[in-house]
Amino acid sequence: MARPREAIVECLSELQSESHENQQKALLTLVSITKVNPHNRNLLAQTNGVVSTLLSLSMSPSSTTIQLLALSILFNLSLNPNLKQTLADMEKILFLNSVIMSSTSVEPSRIAASLLCSLAMLDKNKAKFGVAGTVEALVKVISRPRGPASHHFLSTLAELVQFHGNCTVAVQSGAVPVLIKLVKDSDCEDLAGTSLAILCLLARFEEGLTALKEMDKIVALLIEILKGKCMLSKEGAADILLRLFDESEGCIRDALRLPELSSVLADLSVRGSVRAREKASLLMKKLMEANMDVVYGDTGNKTAAYLQC
Repeated sequence: MARPREAIVECLSELQSESHENQQKALLTLVSITKVNPHNRNLLAQTNGVVSTLLSLSMSPSSTTIQLLALSILFNLSLNPNLKQTLADMEKILFLNSVIMSSTSVEPSRIAASLLCSLAMLDKNKAKFGVAGTVEALVKVISRPRGPASHHFLSTLAELVQFHGNCTVAVQSGAVPVLIKLVKDSDCEDLAGTSLAILCLLARFEEGLTALKEMDKIVALLIEILKGKCMLSKEGAADILLRLFDESEGCIRDALRLPELSSVLADLSVRGSVRAREKASLLMKKLMEANMDVVYGDTGNKTAAYLQC
């Protein structure tokens, strides 16, 4: 137990040095001892002045390596649930926002996004990020051309919008058209799937659902996704369609005009994942009821109920 404590004290002393070489060596040691050991993370966090020193070094304009190492240690510390709340103060959040907004530093942006995501996993922290402008910053960087950190940004946004207030901020910041564009344009199934998962979270609330309904040819786009290969995307598209059908007769009419819809849903109900099959069955039920209502009126509703039984 004494050895990690002694190493931490020694490293902290080296971090005060003006030598980049000594600072880098100390940071590498701290990265190593905090990477897998929760106890060592607690020891480091409890050492007076260490977090503020790491934050200062992570702002270092003169050395990207030192900045990356300092951010990596802060990320390691954030993996301890008991440290998430103390690390998520406004100063650190605003700094991390500035890092992800910087288009010149890809690797620091990636680590900063991972750190934000880790801190946001504590529910008590989620509202802070909405106040600090993190949601708006993420929507803005996601709207840029795709880069190496794009998935990290999306994962962080997905974590934040589990909180209703952040959903509202995301919709007001234009997240829905940005994510729809990413789904349309992305040749990366992982990015498209994560984007649809975020849209599902936004669609839980009226503002998100309204923004989706306003998108041009949204039903046709979602049906097209159901014909694709990525199961995560199919699950997301089916979930959004269900919410749209619950709220909009117009969306149901748009779906009924698509001749391939029944075969797409039939295929998904057989060859999809468990979740996708459940969603496909519910969609078929809704469309059957709607079609009966259109053709036969009240009699059709009774027939649909009979067939369902």
